[in-house]
Amino acid sequence: MPTHKETPGSGVGRRSAPTARVIRVLDFFVAQRGKRFGLSELARELDLAKPTCLGILTELTAGGYLVRDADHRTYGLGPALIAAGRVAQDGFAISALAREELEKLTVRYRTTCTASAVVGEQIMVLESTGPGRVKVGAAYRFAPPVGLMYVLWDTETAFDSWLATPPVVPLQQDETRLRQVVAECRERGFLVESMTTAGQRLYALLAGVSDRDLPPELRELVGELVTTLGERVYLGSNLRPRKEHPVSLLAAPTYGGDGRQNMVLTMYVGASITGAEIARRGAALVAAADAVTVRSGGDKPLTNAMNVF
Repeated sequence: MPTHKETPGSGVGRRSAPTARVIRVLDFFVAQRGKRFGLSELARELDLAKPTCLGILTELTAGGYLVRDADHRTYGLGPALIAAGRVAQDGFAISALAREELEKLTVRYRTTCTASAVVGEQIMVLESTGPGRVKVGAAYRFAPPVGLMYVLWDTETAFDSWLATPPVVPLQQDETRLRQVVAECRERGFLVESMTTAGQRLYALLAGVSDRDLPPELRELVGELVTTLGERVYLGSNLRPRKEHPVSLLAAPTYGGDGRQNMVLTMYVGASITGAEIARRGAALVAAADAVTVRSGGDKPLTNAMNVF
């Protein structure tokens, strides 16, 4: 199979085949929910050479991530994963608090609501409520044009770092428009996004795609279809109280103890609603996000009107 050549500054590291095999082994055991397997069976299930599989099992057992039953010569999940799981659970405890608030919004507006955050180099869905729920655990590449709302209320450095990340497709940047979007969303406290059905499908496709995975010709074509950053966000001047506006979703941030944005709560709309209704739903979403911030010990900044340029 052809390989992709890495380019400097691509933001995507070369994957390690040996590491990938270790992950496959662990994922397999987790999926089997406590079942134990012998070397031959495991090697066959994972299509690994027995010596390779044995080496992985030996190292994972030595580290406590697997345990070996000497009598039956089988392997199962080990106690080291319990400690790792507890640390991970503590790190995402805020998502459990968010779920309570999301469920209230879902009941009130009969719609899908989510809590998501940036984990490493990906955006990950942590909680989801309501009809047609977004899959918890779904992950998307954190790079333009995907991810504006995850840095919109964060620090200048975080915003600039995301903006400088090589995009999935070529983008035309309207800096004046983007400045307006940042300033208004920070003052308003929530983001209002509008997208066509075709646009939603396009961004869903691009979300999991690396720029190097698209042929040059296709990247250029898709780039022509993708709007400039911030163009999908309504500005205050666009919204009229009595006029109906097609809205894809609303989003508002939660904050950690350091006063930095740490998660985004999203309310899906997928319909045309009046400017007055947008304001009401936005206020409810911000109130939910603020409640999560307070209950998790976070600290919401007194003002979000930071200069990001």
